Amino acid sequence: MMQNPAAKYHAFAPVQLVDRNWPNNTITRPPIWMSTDLRDGNQALFEPMNGEKKMRMFKTLCAIGFKEIEVAFPSASETEFGFVRGLIEGGHIPDDVTIEVLTQAREHLIRRTFESIKGAKQAIVHVYNATSKTFRDNVFGMSKAEVVAMAVDAVKLIRQLADAMPETRITLEYSPELFTATELDFALEVCDAVTAAWGATPQRKVILNLPTTVEIATPNIYADQIEWMHRNLARRDSVIISLHPHNDRGTAVAAAELGLMAGADRVEGCLFGNGERTGNVDLVTVALNMYTQGVHPGLDFSDINAVARTFEHCSQLPIHPRHPYVGDLVFTAFSGSHQDAIKKGFSAQEADEQWSVPYLPIDPADVGRSYDSVIRVNSQSGKGGIAYLMETEHGVVMPRRLQVEFSGVVQRHTDTHGGEVSADGIWTMFARTYLDADTPVRYREHHLFEHGSAQGIRLAVDIGGTPHLLTGEGNGPIDAAVHALQTAGISVQVRSYEERSMAPSGEAGNAQACAFMEIAGGERGECYGVGIDGNIVTASLKALVSGINRLGIGRLDQAA
Repeated sequence: MMQNPAAKYHAFAPVQLVDRNWPNNTITRPPIWMSTDLRDGNQALFEPMNGEKKMRMFKTLCAIGFKEIEVAFPSASETEFGFVRGLIEGGHIPDDVTIEVLTQAREHLIRRTFESIKGAKQAIVHVYNATSKTFRDNVFGMSKAEVVAMAVDAVKLIRQLADAMPETRITLEYSPELFTATELDFALEVCDAVTAAWGATPQRKVILNLPTTVEIATPNIYADQIEWMHRNLARRDSVIISLHPHNDRGTAVAAAELGLMAGADRVEGCLFGNGERTGNVDLVTVALNMYTQGVHPGLDFSDINAVARTFEHCSQLPIHPRHPYVGDLVFTAFSGSHQDAIKKGFSAQEADEQWSVPYLPIDPADVGRSYDSVIRVNSQSGKGGIAYLMETEHGVVMPRRLQVEFSGVVQRHTDTHGGEVSADGIWTMFARTYLDADTPVRYREHHLFEHGSAQGIRLAVDIGGTPHLLTGEGNGPIDAAVHALQTAGISVQVRSYEERSMAPSGEAGNAQACAFMEIAGGERGECYGVGIDGNIVTASLKALVSGINRLGIGRLDQAA
């Protein structure tokens, strides 16, 4: 007989909270947001971010509007320590942003952590120790009293070091790790001891982070635990209750939302739910869910595509095409009945009325998404077949978003002309759309040069038939070319770039570089450009010019 594997697990005991209030509450204002993409998210990557990627991510988080950012575990490595020093010494931290650093409750690690934040205007020092029975008994062999003493001793040291660093405003954050698996009365005992040792006041609040370090129960249990702590904490007016949900059971977003309804003030997580095991709570989803409740989250996701491309570049993790709000296909319907309802909803939607379009919980425009993928709901049919023919017959392996874009071109052709399109016919449409040289801006040649640590370029192009020799500098050939074109009034941003070898079937010896570049031109939208050449840099520059022409920027600029 098959054994029941569930028999070795036990259900989590409910919290004795018979008069709970959270089920009747609603979220009426955004919480304090804290991003841990650079710490918790980064440590979970196959390949942790290098300095360039961490800096790009930090600046993106600041631009989104995060005012508290956990940047490193500085006592863990010289790399982590050096990144914190680079942020401070390089003047990269905006005056209204507070960096956060994590440390275990050990003296030498705490002292090293304070060395890392010297010179910062303000900082959150986040200290933690495990409090659950399993860790007390099986990992550390410590009594409850010893666990409390460990936390209190760490806080007293932090207070002493903070007093010796008056130029930096230090906020204490304490986490009873494994909070959800800790007896509530003991979690309360530890937290109250910490706030007493710090001398918490309404003017000098302590952040108490109550994490689902491992998600072990349903979200309502977590909400009960948070409400119980919210009611029973000493010095509640001197405490900020912070949530740090993990996603082991797949309910981190729900846990965060119910935790806010239960009295929490702050949410910690990562942009798209990256983190150890199944991830931290997805902050983008939690934030944008607030739109459907009529609450602005206080974070700027008006260009969600740009945020997504930055995340993918820095983390080297793909975002699922059906990821809430940001996936490439979330605003695309394939069903005919969905298509009909969406189109009718758009026709009935008035600009000054509350949003009410079937199947679309938010207006795609509010996150910078176009309506094309919604209205053109069947244009993506057959993109797999198109991509297969382009790869097998012509050696072009298209990125997924380019597959979607080009399938629309093929779909419009078949809608107009009907019939089957051959592989050669598809190639003709591809070349006419992306590679046609008879366009407002034409690439002629380029010369690269080094200028200190910068890459320089002299770029010869025709704009409206007039030759131009443009010069620019950047952190690479593409960036330099973008700056060179700006001198001619052509301004674009490169959203993504890929380069692949192009070798048609049976012609492996004739491989060329095929560059794909996704560019944005302000209010003119986004599109792909493609360039093919035996030289990788030349192919990239041709792709840039291709995208500019497809956006119509060269033509419009000449008309202006």
